[in-house]
Amino acid sequence: MIDVKVNWKEALAFDAIGNDGHTVRIDTTVENGGLNSGMNPKRLLLASLCGCSAIDVIEILNKMKVSFSKLEVTAEADQTEDHPKTFTYIKLVYHSDVKPEDEDKLKRAVSLSMDKYCGISAMLAKHCPINYSTKLI
Repeated sequence: MIDVKVNWKEALAFDAIGNDGHTVRIDTTVENGGLNSGMNPKRLLLASLCGCSAIDVIEILNKMKVSFSKLEVTAEADQTEDHPKTFTYIKLVYHSDVKPEDEDKLKRAVSLSMDKYCGISAMLAKHCPINYSTKLI
């Protein structure tokens, strides 16, 4: 079971605490009444998507015995103008220093993550399209 609680700190800042003991600060900008002391919930959701998939990609590349020392996943999302503001489109780019001859393996690892293993991707894809690509660095 996944278990999380959110404790209000001040203004609009909260600490999310998992049953594993880890804490993440959730907040909003000063202009919106927060302290700007943590990610806002939608950015945190995008970060969760990136992290979930990046873990998969690292594991898959390791199983493929692909050498790399860098993996960065960037995310952009568009959202509706009206409340509730929901994502209408998500774009992910996987930046890695795999060798050019291993780029197809990187693409395969990303595809496996997004289409088979990443639960956050599976949940979000039911609501809006998620496009993804790779870029060698």
